[in-house]
Amino acid sequence: MSDYLKLNQANWDERAPLHAASPDYQAQMFVDDPRHLSEVVRFDLPLLGDISGLRGVHLQCHIGTDTLSLARLGARMTGLDFSPASLAEARSLAARTESAIEFVESDVYKACEVLPKGAFDLVYTGIGALCWLPSVDTWARNVSQLLKPGGRLFIREGHPMLWALDESREDALVVDLPYFERSEPLVWDDDSTYVSTDRPLKATVTHAWNHGLGEIVSALLKHGLDISGLVEHQSIPWEALPGQMRCDEQGEWHLQHAPWRLPLSYTLQAVKRLG
Repeated sequence: MSDYLKLNQANWDERAPLHAASPDYQAQMFVDDPRHLSEVVRFDLPLLGDISGLRGVHLQCHIGTDTLSLARLGARMTGLDFSPASLAEARSLAARTESAIEFVESDVYKACEVLPKGAFDLVYTGIGALCWLPSVDTWARNVSQLLKPGGRLFIREGHPMLWALDESREDALVVDLPYFERSEPLVWDDDSTYVSTDRPLKATVTHAWNHGLGEIVSALLKHGLDISGLVEHQSIPWEALPGQMRCDEQGEWHLQHAPWRLPLSYTLQAVKRLG
Protein backbone atom coordinates (compact mmCIF):
# COMPACT_ATOMS: atom_id res chain seq x y z
CA MET A 1 0.00 0.00 0.00
CA SER A 2 1.30 3.47 -0.90
CA ASP A 3 2.30 5.80 1.93
CA TYR A 4 -0.48 8.25 1.10
CA LEU A 5 -3.03 5.45 1.24
CA LYS A 6 -1.78 4.26 4.64
CA LEU A 7 -1.93 7.77 6.08
CA ASN A 8 -5.33 8.59 4.63
CA GLN A 9 -6.80 5.21 5.55
CA ALA A 10 -5.69 5.56 9.17
CA ASN A 11 -7.28 9.01 9.30
CA TRP A 12 -10.60 7.83 7.82
CA ASP A 13 -10.64 4.73 10.02
CA GLU A 14 -10.58 7.08 13.01
CA ARG A 15 -13.20 9.39 11.57
CA ALA A 16 -15.70 6.65 10.74
CA PRO A 17 -17.12 5.90 14.22
CA LEU A 18 -17.16 9.61 15.05
CA HIS A 19 -19.16 10.35 11.91
CA ALA A 20 -21.53 7.43 12.47
CA ALA A 21 -22.26 8.68 16.00
CA SER A 22 -22.72 12.30 14.90
CA PRO A 23 -26.21 13.71 14.30
CA ASP A 24 -24.75 15.32 11.18
CA TYR A 25 -24.88 11.93 9.42
CA GLN A 26 -28.41 11.20 10.69
CA ALA A 27 -27.85 7.45 11.07
CA GLN A 28 -30.71 7.01 13.53
CA MET A 29 -33.07 8.87 11.20
CA PHE A 30 -32.37 6.25 8.53
CA VAL A 31 -33.35 3.56 11.03
CA ASP A 32 -36.47 5.35 12.24
CA ASP A 33 -37.79 6.47 8.84
CA PRO A 34 -37.57 4.07 5.87
CA ARG A 35 -38.08 7.00 3.48
CA HIS A 36 -35.30 9.16 4.90
CA LEU A 37 -32.59 10.31 2.47
CA SER A 38 -29.29 12.03 3.14
CA GLU A 39 -29.14 15.78 2.63
CA VAL A 40 -26.51 15.23 -0.07
CA VAL A 41 -28.73 12.93 -2.12
CA ARG A 42 -31.78 15.14 -1.59
CA PHE A 43 -29.77 17.99 -3.13
CA ASP A 44 -28.77 15.71 -6.02
CA LEU A 45 -32.29 14.49 -6.80
CA PRO A 46 -33.37 17.13 -9.36
CA LEU A 47 -30.36 16.35 -11.55
CA LEU A 48 -30.05 12.66 -10.65
CA GLY A 49 -33.56 11.80 -11.80
CA ASP A 50 -35.13 8.35 -11.73
CA ILE A 51 -32.60 5.63 -10.91
CA SER A 52 -35.03 2.84 -10.02
CA GLY A 53 -33.91 -0.53 -11.32
CA LEU A 54 -30.39 0.63 -12.17
CA ARG A 55 -27.32 -1.27 -10.99
CA GLY A 56 -25.16 1.34 -9.30
CA VAL A 57 -21.82 1.58 -7.55
CA HIS A 58 -20.92 4.35 -5.11
CA LEU A 59 -17.16 4.94 -5.15
CA GLN A 60 -15.55 6.18 -1.91
CA CYS A 61 -18.81 5.54 -0.09
CA HIS A 62 -17.52 6.16 3.49
CA ILE A 63 -20.16 5.06 6.06
CA GLY A 64 -22.81 4.45 3.42
CA THR A 65 -25.50 7.02 4.14
CA ASP A 66 -25.55 8.27 0.55
CA THR A 67 -25.30 4.68 -0.74
CA LEU A 68 -28.34 3.74 1.34
CA SER A 69 -30.18 6.81 0.05
CA LEU A 70 -29.55 5.76 -3.55
CA ALA A 71 -30.80 2.26 -2.74
CA ARG A 72 -33.97 3.78 -1.29
CA LEU A 73 -34.49 5.50 -4.63
CA GLY A 74 -34.68 2.06 -6.22
CA ALA A 75 -31.13 1.40 -7.43
CA ARG A 76 -29.38 -1.91 -6.74
CA MET A 77 -26.35 -0.49 -4.98
CA THR A 78 -22.79 -1.53 -4.24
CA GLY A 79 -20.58 0.67 -2.08
CA LEU A 80 -16.79 0.71 -2.33
CA ASP A 81 -14.33 2.25 0.12
CA PHE A 82 -10.74 1.74 1.25
CA SER A 83 -11.46 2.19 4.97
CA PRO A 84 -12.39 -1.00 6.88
CA ALA A 85 -13.81 1.04 9.76
CA SER A 86 -16.00 3.05 7.38
CA LEU A 87 -17.32 -0.14 5.80
CA ALA A 88 -18.04 -1.64 9.22
CA GLU A 89 -20.29 1.35 9.94
CA ALA A 90 -21.86 1.12 6.47
CA ARG A 91 -22.65 -2.58 6.88
CA SER A 92 -24.06 -1.96 10.34
CA LEU A 93 -26.38 0.74 9.00
CA ALA A 94 -27.48 -1.48 6.12
CA ALA A 95 -28.26 -4.30 8.56
CA ARG A 96 -30.18 -2.01 10.91
CA THR A 97 -32.29 -0.74 8.01
CA GLU A 98 -32.63 -4.19 6.39
CA SER A 99 -31.11 -2.89 3.17
CA ALA A 100 -29.62 -5.25 0.59
CA ILE A 101 -26.42 -3.35 -0.22
CA GLU A 102 -23.06 -4.96 -0.94
CA PHE A 103 -20.05 -3.15 0.51
CA VAL A 104 -16.60 -3.91 -0.90
CA GLU A 105 -13.23 -2.89 0.52
CA SER A 106 -10.79 -1.52 -2.04
CA ASP A 107 -8.75 1.47 -3.10
CA VAL A 108 -10.78 3.13 -5.86
CA TYR A 109 -7.85 2.66 -8.27
CA LYS A 110 -8.27 -1.12 -7.85
CA ALA A 111 -12.04 -1.08 -8.19
CA CYS A 112 -11.95 -3.12 -11.39
CA GLU A 113 -10.01 -5.87 -9.60
CA VAL A 114 -12.83 -6.44 -7.10
CA LEU A 115 -15.91 -5.41 -9.10
CA PRO A 116 -17.11 -6.67 -12.50
CA LYS A 117 -16.10 -4.54 -15.47
CA GLY A 118 -18.82 -3.12 -17.68
CA ALA A 119 -21.55 -4.13 -15.24
CA PHE A 120 -22.92 -0.86 -13.88
CA ASP A 121 -25.59 1.49 -15.18
CA LEU A 122 -24.56 4.20 -12.71
CA VAL A 123 -21.30 5.22 -11.08
CA TYR A 124 -21.95 7.72 -8.29
CA THR A 125 -19.29 9.73 -6.51
CA GLY A 126 -20.33 11.95 -3.63
CA ILE A 127 -18.87 15.20 -2.47
CA GLY A 128 -15.39 15.35 -0.94
CA ALA A 129 -13.94 12.33 -2.77
CA LEU A 130 -11.66 13.33 -5.66
CA CYS A 131 -9.39 15.42 -3.45
CA TRP A 132 -7.98 12.21 -1.90
CA LEU A 133 -6.79 10.86 -5.26
CA PRO A 134 -3.44 11.80 -6.84
CA SER A 135 -4.46 11.17 -10.47
CA VAL A 136 -7.82 12.08 -11.96
CA ASP A 137 -6.83 10.24 -15.15
CA THR A 138 -6.53 6.93 -13.28
CA TRP A 139 -9.87 7.58 -11.60
CA ALA A 140 -11.57 8.29 -14.95
CA ARG A 141 -10.17 5.09 -16.46
CA ASN A 142 -11.67 3.04 -13.62
CA VAL A 143 -15.02 4.81 -13.92
CA SER A 144 -15.13 4.00 -17.63
CA GLN A 145 -14.21 0.36 -17.09
CA LEU A 146 -16.96 -0.10 -14.50
CA LEU A 147 -19.73 1.38 -16.66
CA LYS A 148 -21.78 -0.40 -19.27
CA PRO A 149 -21.88 1.30 -22.68
CA GLY A 150 -24.54 3.96 -22.23
CA GLY A 151 -24.03 3.93 -18.46
CA ARG A 152 -23.83 7.19 -16.55
CA LEU A 153 -21.39 8.85 -14.16
CA PHE A 154 -22.92 11.23 -11.62
CA ILE A 155 -20.61 13.29 -9.45
CA ARG A 156 -21.19 16.26 -7.21
CA GLU A 157 -17.91 17.55 -5.85
CA GLY A 158 -16.28 20.52 -4.23
CA HIS A 159 -15.21 23.01 -6.87
CA PRO A 160 -11.45 23.11 -7.56
CA MET A 161 -11.61 26.89 -7.22
CA LEU A 162 -12.81 26.41 -3.63
CA TRP A 163 -10.01 23.93 -2.89
CA ALA A 164 -7.48 26.53 -4.08
CA LEU A 165 -8.52 29.07 -1.41
CA ASP A 166 -6.81 29.68 1.92
CA GLU A 167 -9.55 28.56 4.33
CA SER A 168 -7.82 30.18 7.30
CA ARG A 169 -8.62 33.66 5.96
CA GLU A 170 -11.91 35.02 7.28
CA ASP A 171 -11.60 38.49 5.77
CA ALA A 172 -11.18 37.72 2.06
CA LEU A 173 -11.14 35.05 -0.64
CA VAL A 174 -7.43 34.40 -1.18
CA VAL A 175 -6.15 31.92 -3.78
CA ASP A 176 -3.10 30.35 -2.16
CA LEU A 177 -3.16 26.65 -3.10
CA PRO A 178 -2.85 24.78 -6.41
CA TYR A 179 -5.85 24.79 -8.72
CA PHE A 180 -4.33 22.24 -11.10
CA GLU A 181 -3.28 18.68 -10.34
CA ARG A 182 0.32 18.36 -9.19
CA SER A 183 2.39 15.27 -8.44
CA GLU A 184 3.28 16.59 -4.99
CA PRO A 185 0.46 16.25 -2.47
CA LEU A 186 -0.88 18.88 -0.14
CA VAL A 187 0.10 17.54 3.28
CA TRP A 188 -2.26 18.39 6.13
CA ASP A 189 -1.75 17.79 9.85
CA ASP A 190 -5.08 18.24 11.64
CA ASP A 191 -6.55 16.44 14.64
CA SER A 192 -10.13 17.50 13.88
CA THR A 193 -12.86 16.34 11.53
CA TYR A 194 -15.88 18.08 10.03
CA VAL A 195 -18.45 16.88 12.58
CA SER A 196 -18.73 18.20 16.13
CA THR A 197 -16.75 15.98 18.50
CA ASP A 198 -14.57 16.47 21.56
CA ARG A 199 -12.32 13.57 20.57
CA PRO A 200 -9.14 14.62 18.73
CA LEU A 201 -7.79 12.34 16.03
CA LYS A 202 -4.50 10.52 16.53
CA ALA A 203 -3.89 9.80 12.84
CA THR A 204 -3.64 13.46 11.94
CA VAL A 205 -1.63 13.53 8.69
CA THR A 206 -3.40 13.28 5.32
CA HIS A 207 -2.38 13.79 1.70
CA ALA A 208 -4.68 15.54 -0.78
CA TRP A 209 -4.66 16.83 -4.35
CA ASN A 210 -6.67 19.31 -6.37
CA HIS A 211 -7.84 18.63 -9.93
CA GLY A 212 -8.85 21.42 -12.29
CA LEU A 213 -12.30 21.22 -13.83
CA GLY A 214 -10.79 21.04 -17.30
CA GLU A 215 -8.52 18.19 -16.19
CA ILE A 216 -11.52 16.23 -14.91
CA VAL A 217 -13.53 16.77 -18.10
CA SER A 218 -10.55 15.94 -20.32
CA ALA A 219 -9.82 12.72 -18.41
CA LEU A 220 -13.40 11.53 -18.84
CA LEU A 221 -13.41 12.37 -22.56
CA LYS A 222 -10.09 10.54 -22.98
CA HIS A 223 -11.53 7.38 -21.44
CA GLY A 224 -14.64 7.16 -23.55
CA LEU A 225 -17.26 9.25 -21.76
CA ASP A 226 -19.19 12.19 -23.16
CA ILE A 227 -20.21 15.04 -20.87
CA SER A 228 -24.00 15.24 -20.61
CA GLY A 229 -24.28 17.90 -17.93
CA LEU A 230 -22.19 20.34 -15.92
CA VAL A 231 -23.73 22.68 -13.35
CA GLU A 232 -21.80 24.90 -10.93
CA HIS A 233 -23.39 25.63 -7.55
CA GLN A 234 -23.10 28.49 -5.07
CA SER A 235 -23.32 26.12 -2.09
CA ILE A 236 -21.60 23.17 -0.43
CA PRO A 237 -22.80 20.93 2.43
CA TRP A 238 -20.30 22.02 5.07
CA GLU A 239 -18.73 25.24 6.31
CA ALA A 240 -15.79 25.19 3.92
CA LEU A 241 -14.72 28.77 4.64
CA PRO A 242 -15.21 29.39 8.38
CA GLY A 243 -16.33 32.89 9.23
CA GLN A 244 -17.48 33.67 5.69
CA MET A 245 -20.53 31.41 5.27
CA ARG A 246 -24.16 30.94 6.29
CA CYS A 247 -26.21 27.74 6.36
CA ASP A 248 -29.63 27.45 4.72
CA GLU A 249 -32.58 25.28 5.78
CA GLN A 250 -31.40 22.40 3.57
CA GLY A 251 -28.01 22.20 5.28
CA GLU A 252 -26.16 23.88 2.39
CA TRP A 253 -23.55 26.55 3.10
CA HIS A 254 -23.28 29.76 1.03
CA LEU A 255 -20.98 32.75 1.09
CA GLN A 256 -22.51 35.41 3.32
CA HIS A 257 -21.55 38.27 1.02
CA ALA A 258 -21.89 38.31 -2.78
CA PRO A 259 -22.20 34.52 -3.19
CA TRP A 260 -22.06 34.88 -6.98
CA ARG A 261 -18.32 35.53 -6.74
CA LEU A 262 -17.35 31.88 -6.35
CA PRO A 263 -18.60 28.42 -7.37
CA LEU A 264 -18.41 26.17 -4.31
CA SER A 265 -19.38 22.86 -5.87
CA TYR A 266 -20.41 21.38 -9.19
CA THR A 267 -22.46 18.50 -10.56
CA LEU A 268 -20.99 16.69 -13.56
CA GLN A 269 -22.69 13.93 -15.52
CA ALA A 270 -21.15 11.86 -18.29
CA VAL A 271 -22.29 8.90 -20.39
CA LYS A 272 -20.05 6.09 -21.62
CA ARG A 273 -19.98 5.93 -25.40
CA LEU A 274 -21.62 3.01 -27.16
CA GLY A 275 -19.37 0.54 -28.93
